[in-house]
Amino acid sequence: MPNYNKVLLMGNLTRDPELRYTPNNTAVVSIGIAVNRRWRDQSGEQRDETTFVDCEAWSRTAELINQWMRKGRPIFIEGRLRLDQWQDKDGNNRSKLKVVIDTFQFIDSRGEPVAANDQERGASAPVHMPEGAGPLGGPGQAEQSHASVPEDDIPF
Repeated sequence: MPNYNKVLLMGNLTRDPELRYTPNNTAVVSIGIAVNRRWRDQSGEQRDETTFVDCEAWSRTAELINQWMRKGRPIFIEGRLRLDQWQDKDGNNRSKLKVVIDTFQFIDSRGEPVAANDQERGASAPVHMPEGAGPLGGPGQAEQSHASVPEDDIPF
């Protein structure tokens, strides 16, 4: 049976990153993110739902998150789910689902990627990506234009 374990999330950090090192000196950072969902119920009233997700990153990714991210900052992460299982001090079986971050992008308050060196200063310059590589694999920032498009070029 085929398996696929991929998670894409965008949300805000709920706390400052917590960096630690394993005995063999590998960096690991723990973060929490809040992902919001907004919808209208049957009566037309706007409703909000927040999901809190624990995440961790390893090695250089962990060090970068710890260096540049702080509580309240938005982040886009790509990773996989992992189930941690253990017994508590009373002998009860416990488990927790978390996301192991493979890659991430800084996001400014307008939802645009931000270069790591501009993050701390609060600037909103776009990330400089290779041509044809946008934040989600689409066109890069430089290829996007606000010029009008002729009607014949619209596919619908």
